Amino acid sequence: MPLVKGGHIANDIFFHVADGAELPDDGAVLVSAARFLESPETLLRREGKIGVIWPNNRGLDDLVPHLDRLALVALVFPSFRDGRAYTQARLLRERHGFVGELRATGQVLRDQFVFMLRAGFDAFDVRKQSDAEAFGEAARRYSVFYQPTGDGHLSALHRRNESHASESAKP
Repeated sequence: MPLVKGGHIANDIFFHVADGAELPDDGAVLVSAARFLESPETLLRREGKIGVIWPNNRGLDDLVPHLDRLALVALVFPSFRDGRAYTQARLLRERHGFVGELRATGQVLRDQFVFMLRAGFDAFDVRKQSDAEAFGEAARRYSVFYQPTGDGHLSALHRRNESHASESAKP
């Protein structure tokens, strides 16, 4: 699967380690939530970055205490109709201040790229090469949004208010 990060196709530096498989001594690894929760301190002490694949049907309470030491949280979209990972992404970014890589995985569709960006995702496992190539175009196409989110973009209303404020501040 191609990985899209920063609007471009990128190499995935994280090695996906199956449950029960031996962990490499160093390097970036991505493990399941179940494996991570068995022994989070042991995993976090090893050399190299650690990432967790977090299912969308699990609350974030068990993950939050470890966020400052995680390099990646991959949130799962089991179906394009299941949007719980959007909520998880916004909570991780806006409420819990997660600054690491937030990756969308599973049913990641090109029609949802912009919504995922707005929710706080910055990396995407896509199934088709053509979707990966279309991502950059989708990300560049929209620059003004109506809904406020924690992605750093001002909403259209905030832009308008700033524009009016600067106009009325002129002598």
